Amino acid sequence: MGNVRPVFPEHLESLLRLFARDPVAHCFVESRVQVGGVDPWKLGGEILGYFRDDELISALYSGANLIPIETTPQARAAYADYFRPRLRRSSSMLGKADEVLDLWRLLEPVWGPARAIRDEQPLMAITHDSETSADSLVRSIRIEELDAYLPASIDMFTEEIGVSPVSGGNSIAYRSRVSELIRAGRAFGRVRDGEVEFKAEIGSVSPFVCQVQGVWVARHLRGQGISIPGMAAVVQLARAKFTPTVSLYVNSFNTPARKAYLSVGFQEVGSFATVLF
Repeated sequence: MGNVRPVFPEHLESLLRLFARDPVAHCFVESRVQVGGVDPWKLGGEILGYFRDDELISALYSGANLIPIETTPQARAAYADYFRPRLRRSSSMLGKADEVLDLWRLLEPVWGPARAIRDEQPLMAITHDSETSADSLVRSIRIEELDAYLPASIDMFTEEIGVSPVSGGNSIAYRSRVSELIRAGRAFGRVRDGEVEFKAEIGSVSPFVCQVQGVWVARHLRGQGISIPGMAAVVQLARAKFTPTVSLYVNSFNTPARKAYLSVGFQEVGSFATVLF
């Protein structure tokens, strides 16, 4: 029988081996571990390991999100036993679809109902610059453009998640988060006459993969073919600045976005799922 307990620095190499099984899928958590190790204060969450005879078999990131990492059925059952008597603190569960949906099946009787379940989110990646012409106007966003960029970020988040990121008094924290992305050179966009027309960000950067998030086109410009050259530019910029592989995941029902990413050259490499609480 295995058991669930925190992952400590002496388990780091074993954890990295779990990430290496699927670097694209594990980009988010690996990016955090590369910066903060497994210290919960630096990590923004705790990594719980599923151990058998002191061998790390599976892992799970527990923070604002719950993210299973190479979990076996036995590990998911053990994680469910661990979380059932505890107060839920995460706002979502996301990761590989089969693992997320099975873990949710085990926890739903206690934690349910979910606010929304996105059970099919193609995980996509590209390892080369797009053959599609890139939009030459897409560039890194400058910090002095924060006030113009912020409304676009809020609009995108609200459309995607269904809740405004600045609700409940979170406006200062969200502004700070967006500011950090800009200062890190991880926010890209096309700005014309002080208006953001297209944007995308690099939300996570591991040693092997960077993950795009927050892709958005101004409402009055949608359907005009802006996203494909815009994303081609983002891929080019991200590969030059961060990692050779660029990834993202998208809702299966967002047919225009899926077609755009395929046109850019992204290929489906897996399937994610997200449970929103």
